[in-house]
Amino acid sequence: MEYKVKIEQKKWLTHDVMQLLLKRPADFSYKEGQAIEATIDSKDYKDAWSPFTLTSLNKDEDLQLTIKVYPKHNGVTLALSKLKEGDSFLITEPWDSFENKGPGVFIAGGTGVTPFIALLRQMEVDGNIGGSTLIFSNKSEKDIFLFDEFKRMLGDNFINVLTREKNEKYLHGRINKRFLKEQFSNFNQPFYLCGPDSFADDIKFHLKELGAGDDLVNVSL
Repeated sequence: MEYKVKIEQKKWLTHDVMQLLLKRPADFSYKEGQAIEATIDSKDYKDAWSPFTLTSLNKDEDLQLTIKVYPKHNGVTLALSKLKEGDSFLITEPWDSFENKGPGVFIAGGTGVTPFIALLRQMEVDGNIGGSTLIFSNKSEKDIFLFDEFKRMLGDNFINVLTREKNEKYLHGRINKRFLKEQFSNFNQPFYLCGPDSFADDIKFHLKELGAGDDLVNVSL
């Protein structure tokens, strides 16, 4: 089933990440960790659907999407970025992207953090966010978004890592086996992984080397 949704608010969180607030269809229900596919309501994009995780909660009046725009791809994200408040586009029914297995360690590369936004928000609403940690890896400081919200929710358990820029405020380098061993002593807890290319696969391999069981390492479904 497809839904036509109208953009009620559009704002840029960074130079290439935008947040869209959408008028919610009357019969649209979902849970944290679910995603939709979206496209432009045009014959030029008839078969060009792209997946995005919902970053709002089911209790919210509107839907929210947090989207990284890829200008060089000339695809759906670029087309969506050109829409204005009041414009509409198409989305599908929601489907499972991540299962909420409770508090744990969330490791995100860039906009791989988007599936975790709703999960963490729901945990905060439920009062069980305590003990969770977010490792947020980006190329540079300008790529970090929702810093204030993550810091408020997680305090010192919100850890930023930069891979290209050296900044005394943040850790620097790759999230590898050595990094994981330095940061954590308990590998008997849920780990949530999401990021570009082989990011999640590499970290999953290292976590298993360090003793994390398959049932505890969660990647996008």
